[in-house]
Amino acid sequence: MLFSKTQDLAIDLGNTNTLLRDQTHLLLSEPSVIAVDSNTQKVKAVGEQAYQMFEKTHAYLHSIRPLHGGVISDGVSAKKMVWEMVAKISRPSMLRRFNYLVSGVPLDTTAVEQRALRDTLDQFSARQTHLVYEPIAAAMGMNIQEPEGKLIVDIGGGITEIVVISLSGVAVSTSVRTAGDALDEEIQHYFRREHHLAIGLKTAEFVKRQLGCFFQPLASAKQGLHVKGKDLREGIPTTRWINEVDLCRVLERPFGLILNCIQQTLEICPPELAGDIYKNGLFITGGHAKLKGLAERLHKTFQLPVHIDQQPLLSVSNGIAQILKKPDQFRSVLM
Repeated sequence: MLFSKTQDLAIDLGNTNTLLRDQTHLLLSEPSVIAVDSNTQKVKAVGEQAYQMFEKTHAYLHSIRPLHGGVISDGVSAKKMVWEMVAKISRPSMLRRFNYLVSGVPLDTTAVEQRALRDTLDQFSARQTHLVYEPIAAAMGMNIQEPEGKLIVDIGGGITEIVVISLSGVAVSTSVRTAGDALDEEIQHYFRREHHLAIGLKTAEFVKRQLGCFFQPLASAKQGLHVKGKDLREGIPTTRWINEVDLCRVLERPFGLILNCIQQTLEICPPELAGDIYKNGLFITGGHAKLKGLAERLHKTFQLPVHIDQQPLLSVSNGIAQILKKPDQFRSVLM
């Protein structure tokens, strides 16, 4: 798809995936990975192609994830990655000038972290460049302008944010830098500790996607897979077996931190908004909202209705698209 002279663009720059869309269409959704030649600093691959190279490169080719903990950790690589991804949906010669360029940003970010994102966006010519808090964008499918509290749990790749939204603003918020990446690292540590097996982050992520479960009554001991890696004692390739029950126990510690964060949000929530939450329940979104047993575990823990977003990975980009359609109406949420 080619951009015209002026075009609105929404960017959801995440730890795991980056999404680009305009007002009506999802234009690109690819892993947030870039491969760079270490000698020339030229980009060799980006997105899905770079993800296939991740942890398999040689000394002169580096595969990089420019984001960590939900924010940019490598500004130079982030700029290159976003530029190349935008180039995928529009030939560089066709890039003229954006009308509105809007990107999501975690609520729990410092001024320095927001500045790194703005620097990434400033490489493009745009009439207006804005940031919007990701939990607010994810909640755009609900009527957030009314005086009624809605609790959003956004479980992303690098950060989990819990916010209570009312009157288009954040009334209460807490966050924890524990999310998808922390789950992957916990799986890595488990295999190293219990099975003396070294596995890569890609393998850990695959195991999480296939067997990840947060509610033990739903976990099956028969559902499992053989995980390939390197035996740390003998130094040779080997495999180890893991099932859903084992993985459920492995993920208990990091998921417990997320539960504690939700509990803390409910404790500091004002009484009137707490009454709204009791009626409306919890709204779960983010790339890891679909993991098995999440709704059941949250309902058992908090005794509240739990609503899982049908398209959790797209919630932020879809919300920004709604803002792009009526930017004057949502001026209060734009930064």
